[in-house]
Amino acid sequence: MSLGEGWQMLGFAELQRQLGPVWAMNRPGGAPHVLVALPSFSLGETILAHYTSRIPALEHRYLLASLMLPRIETCEMVFVCSQAPVPEFVDYYISLAPRSRRHSARARLRVLTVDDPTPRSIAAKLLDQSDLLDRLRASFAGRPAFIEPWNVTGDEVEVARRLGAPINGTAPELWPLGYKSAGRRLFRAVGVPTPAGREGIRSVADVRAAIDAVLAERPAAEGVVVKHDNSGSGDGNLVVPLVDLAGRRLSGDAIRSRVAAMPAWYQADLALGGVVEELVTGARAASPSVQIDISPYREVTVVATHEQVLGGETRQVYMGCRFPADPAYAAELAKYGEVIGRHLADRGVVGRLSVDFMAVADDAGRWDLYALEINLRKGGTTHPYAALRNLVPGSYDTGAGTWYAADGTPRCYVATDNLVDSCWLGLPPVDVIRAVAASGLQFDRRTGAGVVLHMLSCLAIDGRLGLTAIGRSREHAQSLYDATVAVIAELAGQIIASLTEEPGVPG
Repeated sequence: MSLGEGWQMLGFAELQRQLGPVWAMNRPGGAPHVLVALPSFSLGETILAHYTSRIPALEHRYLLASLMLPRIETCEMVFVCSQAPVPEFVDYYISLAPRSRRHSARARLRVLTVDDPTPRSIAAKLLDQSDLLDRLRASFAGRPAFIEPWNVTGDEVEVARRLGAPINGTAPELWPLGYKSAGRRLFRAVGVPTPAGREGIRSVADVRAAIDAVLAERPAAEGVVVKHDNSGSGDGNLVVPLVDLAGRRLSGDAIRSRVAAMPAWYQADLALGGVVEELVTGARAASPSVQIDISPYREVTVVATHEQVLGGETRQVYMGCRFPADPAYAAELAKYGEVIGRHLADRGVVGRLSVDFMAVADDAGRWDLYALEINLRKGGTTHPYAALRNLVPGSYDTGAGTWYAADGTPRCYVATDNLVDSCWLGLPPVDVIRAVAASGLQFDRRTGAGVVLHMLSCLAIDGRLGLTAIGRSREHAQSLYDATVAVIAELAGQIIASLTEEPGVPG
């Protein structure tokens, strides 16, 4: 029966009551089930427009979730995307499985491509193609199924209802709990430190008043950050300096002039809500985050801590991460994450989320943590963690701030989605895979260390790719990362040289 011809779709709340049992199957030894990976970036038009050309490559990051298939042999995974990955990419991830499990893992990985180039989320595109939804639901063949989303909006809910499969994610009506303003209120309520500032900002006048309030509370503040409530990866952040390059306080007129110069598009998005908070500085500063899982049974687990690598003109844009966070504060970070997670679980939040912090050290080396924002979705730290979890099974010790493999040895990683060089534009992805493997840098199950590549389709767009370098220590992971960058650069140099050589002159 077609979904549109009489099938009685469940209400979302009723459907979500089915999540716990099927979610519990997704582990070694569980019952046969289907996992639908839906990397559907349901975001505002401004952010989608910024990432339009890279969205297919960003979706492909979540192919790393397929690394679970050798470990969970009762799972069939359907990866939904807007551009099919080339077969060599899929073969590459399957090659990381134990040889005896590769055939089975490949047979249990299906790719469903939604042929629609418009800059919209996969969920929105799926809803326009009922035949794909019909075929996908029919392919479950009576097996329990659930959806792993990037985030959840009304479109993802409708896809879930049409498929009859619950979502391991937070319901749309709870999405505002992840807004910057709501985050600041929550941090205060549970006693987690947050920078001086104000929430509920909607206009230039509000920004000016908030800056005055920050200066009254923190006279030495060197700047503030204006943030859109509903934004991610630092794209809605704008830094307003309060001192000049010599450290002298700017005049009120100079500060007001900078605020008034905010772009029209930025002010339009700010009208939907935002915050202003102190740009926290110190003798040393870092941008850690804590990653949390909330089960359908409201169990809260801190799964990882990271050091975020930020870039861009004002160092507000996420570029990559290092795992785990600095041991000087990793345990405290985990404690704060658990407190925040329990509060959100009580509100009904489900699935993966993260909380971003700022860490600053004084001259004596004492660190202070400040919570910045809650991300009720998967993010840049999700897929490298998936690589570690599935390639080196073990657990994260929140007290030690360390991942321990099954044999008791530690693991760390360095990861990025933004390894970019204009000279790499058009570099053949298969050649990159082969070069990294030939250099001995590819992940090796025998040693439990090495490099995993991702986002390779972005090489054709702007010379960009991603990688996760898993090592036995921070230094080892960084050395693997650096060596991989050198190998790719050498490959690009060889290809460029071959294209510029003069043809030989016949004798």
